[in-house]
Amino acid sequence: MSHETGETSRTALYERHVRAGAKMVPFAGWQMPIQYTSILEEHAAVRERAGLFDVSHMGEIVLTGPRREEEADRLTTARISDREPGEVQYAVLPNDRGGIVDDILVYKLEDEVMIVVNAANREKDLRWILERCGGRAAVTDRSLEISQVAVQGKRARAIFARVAEPDLLRLSYYRATRGKVAGVPAIVSRTGYTGEFGYELYVPWAEGPRVWDALLEAGRSEGIAPVGLGARDSLRLEMRYCLYGNDIDETTDPYEAGIGWVVRKKETDYVGKEALAAARKGGARRKLAAFRLGPRDIPRPGYEILHKGRKVGVVTSGGFSPTLRAGIALGYLEAAADEENGFAVRIRDREAEARRQKGAFVASSVKEEGEEEA
Repeated sequence: MSHETGETSRTALYERHVRAGAKMVPFAGWQMPIQYTSILEEHAAVRERAGLFDVSHMGEIVLTGPRREEEADRLTTARISDREPGEVQYAVLPNDRGGIVDDILVYKLEDEVMIVVNAANREKDLRWILERCGGRAAVTDRSLEISQVAVQGKRARAIFARVAEPDLLRLSYYRATRGKVAGVPAIVSRTGYTGEFGYELYVPWAEGPRVWDALLEAGRSEGIAPVGLGARDSLRLEMRYCLYGNDIDETTDPYEAGIGWVVRKKETDYVGKEALAAARKGGARRKLAAFRLGPRDIPRPGYEILHKGRKVGVVTSGGFSPTLRAGIALGYLEAAADEENGFAVRIRDREAEARRQKGAFVASSVKEEGEEEA
């Protein structure tokens, strides 16, 4: 069955979204739910209980063959060849100038390496990998073979336990394994984009609705809610997670974006190594910073960031934080403007005071007590 419908594609869960009354919008070539009830309600469901996301629009590019791990190390900033199967790493595909082609997740599985890419970048990333792989590993785009469903929130574990094999409950943060969920073979991981405890399930395309229905039923008593892209964005912004195309792109390097920890410092050759080393040594010419504004001050991408009346940057991501009931924003500042006070965001014809935010806006619950950082 084709996923294509004119100019945009539909995930296997499209009919489920329509039936649930979702507002559907084009996004990265797909018809996706922006919201079902309201962004505020769906955001609160994830922070307080649990939310269910269709993220089947994301891309999955798989490397196979005896040199697959070596190639993953060479093409990305991840280091997986000396790690155990089941490890997941957040990384970037760097270009020769040290810019970010995409931010990705790299899964080391027993028999393959799976690279999860942003939906809007899937075709670009696939070309980029094929051009540089040079036949040293087999490269397969499995994006249209996989449905991806995520359950996130403080009650996610209790819900997942009702449909998953018991062994899957022992999965730790930034790890992945294979098992069955609602009787369906799946790759299960614990990463997430909301700051809440949760699971991501990669299942055969046609089985997406079965797993979706099972999780909704299992979570009924826990107050689970389907969640659209609107709340997904406000949830990630509260955690200061970067959004490709807004906060990072091929003109930004990981150090100025505040994710320099994804870059290896002393490993063997990989794409962009010299440029990234120079960027690290030379210091960032600008820095991605976070700001909290007042309850009526809603910053939007493109708004000017001022320091003592002088423009020093531009908002890259911004909006209303349902948790804090305040405006929040990310934006790049000139390196010389890296101070604590005196900032404002120009909102239409006025300057709204903006306080620097260190760390995430909201505390994370991604890990259980005693779990180590990824």
